[in-house]
Amino acid sequence: MPRLNLEGASAIVTGGASGIGEAVARQLADLGVHVVIADLNADKGEALASELKGIFVSTNVASEDDAAAAVLAATDLGPLRVLVNSAGIGWAARTVDRNNNPAPLDAFKKVVDVNLVGSFNMLRLAAAEMAKTDPVTDDGQRGVVINLTSVAAFDGQIGQAAYSASKGGVVGMTLPVARDLAEHGIRVNTIAPGLFDTQLLAALPAEARESLARTIPFPRRLGRPAEYAELARHIIENRMLNGEVIRLDGALRMAPR
Repeated sequence: MPRLNLEGASAIVTGGASGIGEAVARQLADLGVHVVIADLNADKGEALASELKGIFVSTNVASEDDAAAAVLAATDLGPLRVLVNSAGIGWAARTVDRNNNPAPLDAFKKVVDVNLVGSFNMLRLAAAEMAKTDPVTDDGQRGVVINLTSVAAFDGQIGQAAYSASKGGVVGMTLPVARDLAEHGIRVNTIAPGLFDTQLLAALPAEARESLARTIPFPRRLGRPAEYAELARHIIENRMLNGEVIRLDGALRMAPR
């Protein structure tokens, strides 16, 4: 069965300047796709875009104007076929701290705004452009959206109320959005990674990283961004995968703390 033809097409990777997003951008470039790196880190984003012969667009995913600019940039490069939502932020605080103070509401809202609202913002605008393109398969497929969530959507730890809520929202919208976009030939899937060797964990001491790795049943190590990118590529190429949330975590189930 022929795969989705991406030669000469464009793709957007939010949070694409580093970590998981960078790995996905590299994978897409290997498929002959013109990649838009939509990120706030201009130095890394511009360097990677230059290397991959793509373009960088400074993008706050929760901003309508920024998201629209990223989508427009992609359509200038070629028909938009792929969106990979990798941008996100974290924040940890107990709902009520040890001094009986409530968690700050503004911080909770910001995490949800970036991780959940930002993902939907990019998705709705990218899908609208994908819907305008001609189908590229005999069953009418036009494009693919891949969202990034986290195992915290299912196994949120103490202090992760905001992060887990935002990631749980991404899980919750996957199936209804896939159903919404079915008539346009656009597939929507979500990947829920566990503990991955990203820039965030790289800042931890070696002992702390090894301790985290020991909590993963098998393989007993941190995940590699390239492994996430390989799964993203498979989702793009497997035309029957739709409306799914796939855990990529080595059988990890997070403990309360």
